[in-house]
Amino acid sequence: MKIKFGLLVLAFLSALTPVSAQRKLKKVEPEEASKNRLAEIYADSLLMCRQRIDSMKMDSGDSRYAQLFTPLTFYHGPAARMLRLKPQDGVKDSLGTMLDQTLMEVYLKRPDLVRNTESHLKEVGAPLAAQSKPKKNHPDIVEQVAPKAIEVDAAPMDIIITRPNFWTIGGDYYLQFLQNYVSDNWYKGGESNYSVLGRVTMFANYNNKQKIKWDNKVEMRLGYQTSKGDTVHTLKTSDDMIRYTGKLGLQASRKWYYTIQLIGQTQFTHGYKSNDKTVYSDFFSPFNLNLSVGMDYNVDWFNHRLKGSAHLAPLAFNWKYVGRASLATRYGLDEGKHGMTDYGSECTFDLSWQIADNIKWKTRLWGYTTYKRAEIEWENTITFQFNRYISTNIFLYPRFDDGVKRKDDDSYWQFKEFMSVGFSYSF
Repeated sequence: MKIKFGLLVLAFLSALTPVSAQRKLKKVEPEEASKNRLAEIYADSLLMCRQRIDSMKMDSGDSRYAQLFTPLTFYHGPAARMLRLKPQDGVKDSLGTMLDQTLMEVYLKRPDLVRNTESHLKEVGAPLAAQSKPKKNHPDIVEQVAPKAIEVDAAPMDIIITRPNFWTIGGDYYLQFLQNYVSDNWYKGGESNYSVLGRVTMFANYNNKQKIKWDNKVEMRLGYQTSKGDTVHTLKTSDDMIRYTGKLGLQASRKWYYTIQLIGQTQFTHGYKSNDKTVYSDFFSPFNLNLSVGMDYNVDWFNHRLKGSAHLAPLAFNWKYVGRASLATRYGLDEGKHGMTDYGSECTFDLSWQIADNIKWKTRLWGYTTYKRAEIEWENTITFQFNRYISTNIFLYPRFDDGVKRKDDDSYWQFKEFMSVGFSYSF
Protein backbone atom coordinates (compact mmCIF):
# COMPACT_ATOMS: atom_id res chain seq x y z
CA MET A 1 0.00 0.00 0.00
CA LYS A 2 2.89 2.27 0.74
CA ILE A 3 4.28 1.61 -2.73
CA LYS A 4 0.93 2.57 -4.21
CA PHE A 5 0.96 5.76 -2.22
CA GLY A 6 4.40 6.60 -3.59
CA LEU A 7 3.26 5.93 -7.14
CA LEU A 8 0.28 8.23 -6.67
CA VAL A 9 2.62 10.97 -5.55
CA LEU A 10 4.76 10.46 -8.62
CA ALA A 11 1.68 10.50 -10.84
CA PHE A 12 0.58 13.76 -9.28
CA LEU A 13 3.98 15.27 -9.91
CA SER A 14 3.98 14.07 -13.47
CA ALA A 15 0.58 15.69 -14.04
CA LEU A 16 2.01 19.02 -13.04
CA THR A 17 4.94 18.64 -15.46
CA PRO A 18 4.57 20.29 -18.87
CA VAL A 19 3.53 18.04 -21.78
CA SER A 20 6.67 18.80 -23.65
CA ALA A 21 8.69 17.68 -20.75
CA GLN A 22 6.62 14.49 -20.48
CA ARG A 23 7.20 13.77 -24.09
CA LYS A 24 10.89 14.28 -23.64
CA LEU A 25 10.86 11.95 -20.64
CA LYS A 26 9.04 9.27 -22.55
CA LYS A 27 11.58 9.49 -25.25
CA VAL A 28 14.51 9.18 -22.85
CA GLU A 29 14.25 5.74 -21.21
CA PRO A 30 17.16 6.17 -18.73
CA GLU A 31 15.45 9.14 -17.10
CA GLU A 32 12.22 7.13 -16.65
CA ALA A 33 14.19 4.34 -15.02
CA SER A 34 15.81 6.77 -12.61
CA LYS A 35 12.40 8.12 -11.58
CA ASN A 36 11.20 4.59 -10.86
CA ARG A 37 14.26 4.07 -8.76
CA LEU A 38 13.57 7.34 -6.93
CA ALA A 39 10.03 6.17 -6.17
CA GLU A 40 11.35 2.94 -4.68
CA ILE A 41 13.85 4.81 -2.52
CA TYR A 42 11.13 7.20 -1.37
CA ALA A 43 8.84 4.32 -0.47
CA ASP A 44 11.64 2.63 1.47
CA SER A 45 12.30 5.88 3.33
CA LEU A 46 8.65 6.13 4.33
CA LEU A 47 8.73 2.54 5.55
CA MET A 48 11.88 3.14 7.59
CA CYS A 49 10.38 6.31 9.02
CA ARG A 50 7.28 4.40 10.10
CA GLN A 51 9.37 1.71 11.73
CA ARG A 52 11.47 4.29 13.57
CA ILE A 53 8.38 6.08 14.85
CA ASP A 54 6.73 2.81 15.83
CA SER A 55 9.87 1.67 17.69
CA MET A 56 9.82 4.83 19.77
CA LYS A 57 6.19 4.29 20.63
CA MET A 58 6.68 0.60 21.32
CA ASP A 59 5.86 -0.32 24.89
CA SER A 60 9.08 -1.84 26.13
CA GLY A 61 7.28 -3.03 29.23
CA ASP A 62 4.81 -5.35 27.45
CA SER A 63 3.83 -7.82 30.15
CA ARG A 64 3.00 -10.57 27.63
CA TYR A 65 6.71 -11.38 27.53
CA ALA A 66 6.37 -12.59 31.13
CA GLN A 67 4.90 -15.87 29.81
CA LEU A 68 8.37 -16.75 28.51
CA PHE A 69 10.30 -15.97 31.71
CA THR A 70 7.99 -16.96 34.54
CA PRO A 71 7.72 -20.64 35.59
CA LEU A 72 6.40 -22.36 32.47
CA THR A 73 2.60 -22.62 32.49
CA PHE A 74 0.29 -24.41 30.05
CA TYR A 75 -2.15 -21.81 28.73
CA HIS A 76 -5.28 -22.77 26.79
CA GLY A 77 -5.12 -19.76 24.48
CA PRO A 78 -2.04 -20.64 22.36
CA ALA A 79 -3.33 -24.13 21.60
CA ALA A 80 -6.82 -22.87 20.74
CA ARG A 81 -5.52 -20.17 18.42
CA MET A 82 -3.04 -22.44 16.67
CA LEU A 83 -5.71 -25.11 16.03
CA ARG A 84 -8.14 -22.71 14.35
CA LEU A 85 -8.88 -23.57 10.71
CA LYS A 86 -8.68 -19.94 9.71
CA PRO A 87 -7.36 -16.84 11.47
CA GLN A 88 -9.74 -14.76 13.50
CA ASP A 89 -11.25 -11.93 11.51
CA GLY A 90 -9.96 -8.46 12.25
CA VAL A 91 -7.11 -9.67 14.45
CA LYS A 92 -3.56 -9.10 13.27
CA ASP A 93 -1.05 -9.36 16.10
CA SER A 94 2.39 -10.47 15.05
CA LEU A 95 3.69 -10.43 18.67
CA GLY A 96 0.84 -12.61 19.90
CA THR A 97 1.36 -15.07 17.04
CA MET A 98 5.08 -15.25 17.77
CA LEU A 99 4.45 -15.92 21.47
CA ASP A 100 1.88 -18.61 20.66
CA GLN A 101 4.30 -20.35 18.31
CA THR A 102 7.10 -20.22 20.89
CA LEU A 103 4.93 -21.64 23.67
CA MET A 104 3.52 -24.42 21.45
CA GLU A 105 7.07 -25.33 20.43
CA VAL A 106 8.00 -25.81 24.07
CA TYR A 107 4.72 -27.60 24.95
CA LEU A 108 5.25 -30.18 22.18
CA LYS A 109 8.99 -30.76 22.48
CA ARG A 110 9.68 -30.24 26.21
CA PRO A 111 6.50 -30.97 28.15
CA ASP A 112 8.67 -31.87 31.18
CA LEU A 113 9.39 -28.16 31.68
CA VAL A 114 5.74 -27.29 32.33
CA ARG A 115 5.22 -26.49 36.04
CA ASN A 116 1.70 -25.01 36.21
CA THR A 117 -1.57 -24.98 34.29
CA GLU A 118 -4.02 -22.23 33.58
CA SER A 119 -6.70 -24.11 35.52
CA HIS A 120 -4.49 -24.22 38.62
CA LEU A 121 -3.83 -20.50 38.39
CA LYS A 122 -7.57 -19.88 38.30
CA GLU A 123 -7.97 -21.87 41.51
CA VAL A 124 -5.29 -19.99 43.42
CA GLY A 125 -6.42 -16.66 42.03
CA ALA A 126 -3.26 -15.64 40.19
CA PRO A 127 -3.66 -13.44 37.13
CA LEU A 128 -3.94 -15.56 34.01
CA ALA A 129 -2.43 -13.25 31.49
CA ALA A 130 -1.40 -9.69 31.84
CA GLN A 131 -2.94 -7.45 29.26
CA SER A 132 -0.65 -4.87 27.85
CA LYS A 133 -1.90 -1.35 28.03
CA PRO A 134 -0.40 1.39 25.95
CA LYS A 135 1.52 3.86 28.00
CA LYS A 136 1.00 7.48 27.30
CA ASN A 137 4.04 9.61 27.42
CA HIS A 138 3.43 13.02 28.93
CA PRO A 139 6.69 14.93 28.89
CA ASP A 140 6.88 17.78 31.35
CA ILE A 141 9.21 20.70 31.41
CA VAL A 142 10.97 20.63 34.77
CA GLU A 143 13.12 23.44 35.98
CA GLN A 144 16.63 22.38 36.82
CA VAL A 145 16.77 23.61 40.37
CA ALA A 146 18.10 22.07 43.54
CA PRO A 147 15.45 20.09 45.46
CA LYS A 148 14.12 21.82 48.52
CA ALA A 149 14.77 20.13 51.81
CA ILE A 150 11.70 18.93 53.61
CA GLU A 151 11.41 20.85 56.83
CA VAL A 152 10.09 18.71 59.65
CA ASP A 153 7.89 20.51 62.08
CA ALA A 154 9.75 20.44 65.38
CA ALA A 155 7.48 19.18 68.09
CA PRO A 156 7.89 20.88 71.46
CA MET A 157 9.88 18.74 73.88
CA ASP A 158 10.66 19.07 77.56
CA ILE A 159 14.36 18.57 78.18
CA ILE A 160 15.14 17.20 81.62
CA ILE A 161 18.76 17.39 82.74
CA THR A 162 19.50 15.22 85.77
CA ARG A 163 22.45 15.98 87.94
CA PRO A 164 24.90 13.06 88.04
CA ASN A 165 25.09 11.22 91.33
CA PHE A 166 28.72 10.70 92.32
CA TRP A 167 27.87 9.12 95.69
CA THR A 168 27.86 5.41 96.49
CA ILE A 169 26.06 4.58 99.74
CA GLY A 170 25.71 1.17 101.37
CA GLY A 171 26.55 -1.01 104.31
CA ASP A 172 25.77 -4.17 106.25
CA TYR A 173 24.79 -5.19 109.73
CA TYR A 174 24.33 -8.36 111.72
CA LEU A 175 22.82 -9.38 115.04
CA GLN A 176 24.06 -12.69 116.38
CA PHE A 177 23.61 -14.80 119.49
CA LEU A 178 25.57 -17.42 121.34
CA GLN A 179 24.32 -19.71 124.08
CA ASN A 180 26.42 -22.12 126.09
CA TYR A 181 25.05 -24.43 128.78
CA VAL A 182 27.19 -26.51 131.14
CA SER A 183 25.69 -28.54 133.98
CA ASP A 184 27.02 -28.04 137.51
CA ASN A 185 28.46 -31.55 137.59
CA TRP A 186 30.18 -31.37 134.21
CA TYR A 187 33.33 -33.47 134.56
CA LYS A 188 35.62 -30.75 133.18
CA GLY A 189 33.92 -27.89 134.94
CA GLY A 190 32.88 -24.68 133.21
CA GLU A 191 29.89 -22.38 133.37
CA SER A 192 26.84 -21.53 131.27
CA ASN A 193 26.62 -18.16 129.54
CA TYR A 194 24.65 -16.17 127.00
CA SER A 195 25.94 -13.50 124.64
CA VAL A 196 24.59 -11.17 121.97
CA LEU A 197 26.61 -9.22 119.44
CA GLY A 198 25.59 -6.50 116.99
CA ARG A 199 27.65 -4.88 114.28
CA VAL A 200 26.85 -2.08 111.81
CA THR A 201 29.06 -0.87 108.96
CA MET A 202 28.01 2.06 106.78
CA PHE A 203 29.86 3.83 104.01
CA ALA A 204 29.32 6.87 101.78
CA ASN A 205 31.91 7.26 99.04
CA TYR A 206 32.20 10.18 96.62
CA ASN A 207 33.97 9.91 93.26
CA ASN A 208 33.48 12.58 90.58
CA LYS A 209 35.37 10.54 87.95
CA GLN A 210 37.75 13.47 87.59
CA LYS A 211 40.59 12.41 89.90
CA ILE A 212 38.93 13.32 93.21
CA LYS A 213 37.42 10.84 95.66
CA TRP A 214 36.28 11.03 99.26
CA ASP A 215 35.60 7.82 101.21
CA ASN A 216 33.74 7.71 104.52
CA LYS A 217 33.17 4.62 106.65
CA VAL A 218 31.64 4.20 110.11
CA GLU A 219 31.99 0.93 112.04
CA MET A 220 30.16 0.13 115.27
CA ARG A 221 30.33 -3.06 117.36
CA LEU A 222 28.66 -3.76 120.69
CA GLY A 223 28.31 -7.09 122.46
CA TYR A 224 27.10 -8.21 125.89
CA GLN A 225 27.45 -11.44 127.79
CA THR A 226 26.26 -13.01 131.04
CA SER A 227 28.16 -15.42 133.21
CA LYS A 228 27.19 -17.29 136.39
CA GLY A 229 30.75 -17.00 137.62
CA ASP A 230 30.53 -13.18 137.67
CA THR A 231 28.65 -12.27 140.82
CA VAL A 232 29.34 -8.53 140.49
CA HIS A 233 27.98 -7.81 137.00
CA THR A 234 24.75 -9.07 135.51
CA LEU A 235 25.94 -7.95 132.05
CA LYS A 236 29.32 -6.88 130.82
CA THR A 237 30.60 -5.98 127.39
CA SER A 238 32.33 -8.55 125.22
CA ASP A 239 32.99 -6.18 122.30
CA ASP A 240 32.71 -2.38 122.14
CA MET A 241 33.96 -0.05 119.41
CA ILE A 242 33.08 3.10 117.42
CA ARG A 243 35.41 3.97 114.54
CA TYR A 244 35.31 6.50 111.71
CA THR A 245 37.68 6.33 108.73
CA GLY A 246 37.78 9.12 106.15
CA LYS A 247 40.06 9.49 103.15
CA LEU A 248 40.36 12.36 100.68
CA GLY A 249 42.34 11.44 97.56
CA LEU A 250 43.65 13.06 94.39
CA GLN A 251 44.44 10.62 91.59
CA ALA A 252 48.11 10.44 90.66
CA SER A 253 47.94 7.51 88.23
CA ARG A 254 45.56 4.71 87.31
CA LYS A 255 45.56 3.09 90.79
CA TRP A 256 47.55 5.49 92.97
CA TYR A 257 46.14 8.48 94.88
CA TYR A 258 47.68 11.24 96.97
CA THR A 259 45.67 10.76 100.16
CA ILE A 260 44.91 12.40 103.50
CA GLN A 261 43.49 9.87 105.98
CA LEU A 262 41.67 10.55 109.26
CA ILE A 263 40.83 7.83 111.81
CA GLY A 264 38.89 8.43 115.04
CA GLN A 265 38.13 5.59 117.49
CA THR A 266 36.50 5.16 120.90
CA GLN A 267 33.77 2.99 122.51
CA PHE A 268 30.15 3.16 123.74
CA THR A 269 30.20 2.29 127.44
CA HIS A 270 32.13 1.02 130.47
CA GLY A 271 34.47 -1.92 130.23
CA TYR A 272 34.80 -4.31 133.19
CA LYS A 273 36.49 -7.55 134.11
CA SER A 274 34.73 -10.44 135.84
CA ASN A 275 34.09 -9.92 139.56
CA ASP A 276 35.80 -6.51 139.43
CA LYS A 277 34.08 -3.15 139.82
CA THR A 278 37.01 -1.21 138.37
CA VAL A 279 36.31 0.59 135.09
CA TYR A 280 39.05 -0.27 132.60
CA SER A 281 37.66 1.70 129.64
CA ASP A 282 34.84 4.10 128.89
CA PHE A 283 33.45 6.48 126.29
CA PHE A 284 36.35 8.76 125.24
CA SER A 285 38.62 6.83 127.56
CA PRO A 286 40.54 6.38 125.45
CA PHE A 287 39.89 8.30 122.24
CA ASN A 288 42.46 8.00 119.42
CA LEU A 289 42.68 10.46 116.53
CA ASN A 290 45.16 9.76 113.77
CA LEU A 291 45.83 12.05 110.78
CA SER A 292 48.24 10.94 108.06
CA VAL A 293 49.42 12.05 104.61
CA GLY A 294 50.60 9.53 102.04
CA MET A 295 49.66 7.44 99.04
CA ASP A 296 46.75 5.05 98.48
CA TYR A 297 46.80 2.04 96.16
CA ASN A 298 43.50 0.58 94.93
CA VAL A 299 43.55 -3.23 95.05
CA ASP A 300 41.46 -5.17 92.50
CA TRP A 301 42.86 -8.67 92.06
CA PHE A 302 41.75 -12.25 91.33
CA ASN A 303 39.02 -11.30 88.86
CA HIS A 304 37.49 -8.64 91.18
CA ARG A 305 37.28 -11.08 94.12
CA LEU A 306 39.93 -9.31 96.21
CA LYS A 307 39.24 -5.59 96.57
CA GLY A 308 40.31 -2.85 98.92
CA SER A 309 43.05 -0.29 99.47
CA ALA A 310 46.55 0.04 100.89
CA HIS A 311 47.50 3.33 102.57
CA LEU A 312 51.18 4.17 103.08
CA ALA A 313 51.87 7.37 105.02
CA PRO A 314 55.42 8.42 105.94
CA LEU A 315 54.02 11.35 107.96
CA ALA A 316 51.33 10.83 110.61
CA PHE A 317 50.03 12.77 113.60
CA ASN A 318 48.45 10.94 116.56
CA TRP A 319 46.46 12.42 119.44
CA LYS A 320 45.29 10.26 122.34
CA TYR A 321 42.74 11.54 124.85
CA VAL A 322 41.62 9.87 128.10
CA GLY A 323 38.61 11.41 129.86
CA ARG A 324 39.02 9.46 133.12
CA ALA A 325 42.15 10.70 134.85
CA SER A 326 42.47 7.40 136.72
CA LEU A 327 43.05 5.60 133.40
CA ALA A 328 45.74 7.97 132.08
CA THR A 329 48.75 5.84 133.03
CA ARG A 330 47.02 2.68 131.74
CA TYR A 331 47.03 4.11 128.21
CA GLY A 332 50.56 5.56 128.23
CA LEU A 333 49.80 9.11 129.44
CA ASP A 334 51.55 10.87 132.27
CA GLU A 335 49.68 10.82 135.53
CA GLY A 336 47.16 13.64 135.85
CA LYS A 337 47.12 14.39 132.11
CA HIS A 338 44.29 13.77 129.68
CA GLY A 339 46.02 14.10 126.30
CA MET A 340 49.17 13.11 124.46
CA THR A 341 50.42 13.89 120.96
CA ASP A 342 53.20 12.34 118.92
CA TYR A 343 54.36 11.95 115.32
CA GLY A 344 55.39 8.97 113.28
CA SER A 345 54.53 6.84 110.28
CA GLU A 346 51.44 4.81 109.51
CA CYS A 347 50.16 2.10 107.17
CA THR A 348 46.65 0.72 106.70
CA PHE A 349 45.54 -2.30 104.64
CA ASP A 350 41.77 -2.68 104.30
CA LEU A 351 40.79 -5.66 102.10
CA SER A 352 37.78 -7.85 101.33
CA TRP A 353 38.23 -11.24 99.66
CA GLN A 354 35.29 -13.26 98.31
CA ILE A 355 36.90 -16.69 98.68
CA ALA A 356 33.75 -18.51 97.51
CA ASP A 357 30.15 -17.62 96.84
CA ASN A 358 29.27 -18.09 100.52
CA ILE A 359 32.65 -17.41 102.19
CA LYS A 360 34.10 -13.93 102.65
CA TRP A 361 37.19 -12.74 104.51
CA LYS A 362 37.49 -9.11 105.62
CA THR A 363 40.80 -7.99 107.06
CA ARG A 364 42.18 -4.71 108.39
CA LEU A 365 45.84 -4.31 109.28
CA TRP A 366 46.76 -0.99 110.87
CA GLY A 367 50.19 -0.02 112.12
CA TYR A 368 51.58 3.15 113.67
CA THR A 369 55.04 3.83 115.03
CA THR A 370 56.87 6.83 116.47
CA TYR A 371 60.14 4.85 116.45
CA LYS A 372 59.84 4.86 120.27
CA ARG A 373 56.61 2.94 120.53
CA ALA A 374 54.45 0.95 118.11
CA GLU A 375 50.82 -0.08 117.76
CA ILE A 376 49.62 -2.86 115.47
CA GLU A 377 46.02 -4.03 115.03
CA TRP A 378 44.98 -6.89 112.77
CA GLU A 379 41.24 -7.52 112.60
CA ASN A 380 39.98 -10.57 110.69
CA THR A 381 36.33 -11.48 110.10
CA ILE A 382 35.50 -14.70 108.24
CA THR A 383 31.83 -14.95 107.26
CA PHE A 384 30.01 -18.14 106.23
CA GLN A 385 26.75 -17.11 104.56
CA PHE A 386 24.12 -19.89 104.71
CA ASN A 387 21.43 -17.86 102.95
CA ARG A 388 20.54 -14.22 102.49
CA TYR A 389 19.82 -13.63 106.19
CA ILE A 390 21.64 -16.33 108.21
CA SER A 391 25.41 -16.38 108.65
CA THR A 392 28.22 -17.41 110.97
CA ASN A 393 31.11 -15.09 111.85
CA ILE A 394 34.56 -15.95 113.17
CA PHE A 395 36.43 -12.92 114.53
CA LEU A 396 40.20 -13.04 115.16
CA TYR A 397 41.90 -9.93 116.57
CA PRO A 398 45.60 -9.96 117.52
CA ARG A 399 46.97 -6.62 118.77
CA PHE A 400 50.37 -5.24 119.81
CA ASP A 401 51.01 -2.08 121.87
CA ASP A 402 54.26 -1.45 123.71
CA GLY A 403 53.25 2.05 124.80
CA VAL A 404 50.83 0.97 127.54
CA LYS A 405 51.48 -0.05 131.12
CA ARG A 406 51.68 -3.81 131.67
CA LYS A 407 52.39 -6.24 134.44
CA ASP A 408 55.78 -7.89 134.67
CA ASP A 409 54.48 -11.30 133.60
CA ASP A 410 52.29 -9.94 130.76
CA SER A 411 53.16 -9.53 127.09
CA TYR A 412 52.58 -6.57 124.83
CA TRP A 413 50.69 -8.92 122.54
CA GLN A 414 46.93 -9.16 123.07
CA PHE A 415 44.43 -11.48 121.43
CA LYS A 416 40.65 -11.63 121.09
CA GLU A 417 38.47 -14.24 119.35
CA PHE A 418 34.80 -15.17 119.15
CA MET A 419 32.40 -17.08 116.92
CA SER A 420 28.70 -16.30 116.54
CA VAL A 421 25.65 -17.35 114.51
CA GLY A 422 22.71 -15.14 113.66
CA PHE A 423 20.99 -12.66 111.38
CA SER A 424 22.86 -10.59 108.78
CA TYR A 425 21.84 -8.22 105.99
CA SER A 426 23.63 -6.08 103.41
CA PHE A 427 22.36 -3.02 101.57
